[in-house]
Amino acid sequence: MYVAESRSSKAPVAPAGTPGRRGAAPRAVPGAVLALGTVSLVTDVSSEMVSAVLPLYLLTGLGLSPLGFGLLDGIQNGFSALVRLAGGHLADRRGAGGAPRHKAVAAIGYGLSALCKPLLLFAHTVPLIGAVIAVDRTGKGLRTAPRDAMISLAADPAHRGRAFGVHRAMDTAGALLGPLTAFLVLRLAGGPLLADGGERHGYDAVFSVSACVAVFGVLVLLLFVPNRLTGDEPSTAAPSLRDGLRLLRLPGLRRLTVCAVLLGLTTVSDSFVYLLVQRRLGLSINLFPLLPLGTAAAFLLLAVPMGLLADRIGRRTLFLAGHGLLLLAYGLLLSPLRGLPAAICVLVLHGSFYAATDGVLAAAAADAVPAEQRGAGLALVGTGQALARFACSLLFGALWSAIGGSTALAWSAGTLALCVVGAAVVLREPAREVSS
Repeated sequence: MYVAESRSSKAPVAPAGTPGRRGAAPRAVPGAVLALGTVSLVTDVSSEMVSAVLPLYLLTGLGLSPLGFGLLDGIQNGFSALVRLAGGHLADRRGAGGAPRHKAVAAIGYGLSALCKPLLLFAHTVPLIGAVIAVDRTGKGLRTAPRDAMISLAADPAHRGRAFGVHRAMDTAGALLGPLTAFLVLRLAGGPLLADGGERHGYDAVFSVSACVAVFGVLVLLLFVPNRLTGDEPSTAAPSLRDGLRLLRLPGLRRLTVCAVLLGLTTVSDSFVYLLVQRRLGLSINLFPLLPLGTAAAFLLLAVPMGLLADRIGRRTLFLAGHGLLLLAYGLLLSPLRGLPAAICVLVLHGSFYAATDGVLAAAAADAVPAEQRGAGLALVGTGQALARFACSLLFGALWSAIGGSTALAWSAGTLALCVVGAAVVLREPAREVSS
């Protein structure tokens, strides 16, 4: 690893039209990608420590209804979506010397999330917890597009899928360690999981450790992520927010955004999936904080292979196939199978879905957007997907309250199958990629 003032490690840019070409010689993963992956790893340990225990705490400890939890869970995507466009736009605006402000905007986003973790120690009601989550998701919305823009600018266009795969693997290593850390902290603190109205000091210990880890992640970003990349071409142009929205005129980006929205509307949130796994498959409530580990382990193992596969067969093709894996996970949850083996299969499919879609979508969007507006373009796709998932959380929570979780999942699975077909039609024409 290197200090922030070091030279960029961006590989030479491949000629136009080379993304996904066969026979391309593999190259080392750029140092900027590894540094950003380390930041994401540390930050995800902090975030997932909280995410692993929050659903159980809210539903069994505070007595929140599924509809109320759907609203609160939707806030995580909704607030992130509201500021993601602003984050991408601000990152593309030029600072001193004509360089974009990707790192500065990302640092603000990571800093906001770090500041929120200690506040959970004092938020003992649902409205206050919702407010803290909203600020935390605001930070996530600010940092996501600048971070992904830096990854895309640092990587060779022909190997963007691999670069995003490496980053997502490191990010997911944090997601794997976070729930495990939360589980161990709860055990060491000696606090029960509030299933019967027990003490909450175990959760306070989780929130405290999470805050310390989040601060460390911000320090890694400031010290080890380069301030400038060789892809950051000096410019006096100051793109407006309207210019960012005009990127939807690009056919490839427009189709990707439409598909991200379609499929996001039927993607049940992770928290609901874990609740369904625990309740439908008959698992002990004490295993609940460990359920995200299955998803994270599959994601970690498959992120890089899926990125390499996306570079070979096409990123949009793999993105659609990933939603087919999610549909299989829903089908398994609705089947008569029960017990731990069925739960493991569901979580492996769930993690495979993320490995085939998360970084792959960002890499596909980067191909369709010019370098000088990379942050805004990635933010458009991400915002559409986040808003759709926000709507899905609200609708699924309402359906669960009205007709039950299993029936709600059956409706979601049927709609997802239709949306996969619709997205395949939208993406049937090849997108013109931008290799810069």
